[in-house]
Amino acid sequence: MSRHTAKPLKIVSLLLRVALFSAVLAAPVFAVPAIGNGHGSVIEAPTMKKKGAGFVLLVSLQRR
Repeated sequence: MSRHTAKPLKIVSLLLRVALFSAVLAAPVFAVPAIGNGHGSVIEAPTMKKKGAGFVLLVSLQRR
């Protein structure tokens, strides 16, 4: 390669790297609207029944 073509090739290479890096970072952002708000997209855990044993354990395990 001659001296005159080395600098433009470095610039093109740098621009390609920046474009690839930007695409990798932006892919999840652009994928979210594609998923949509369909039913079943949110998974929730079942609610636990309150048994009231937490306060009893807290009081009974305190050091005196």
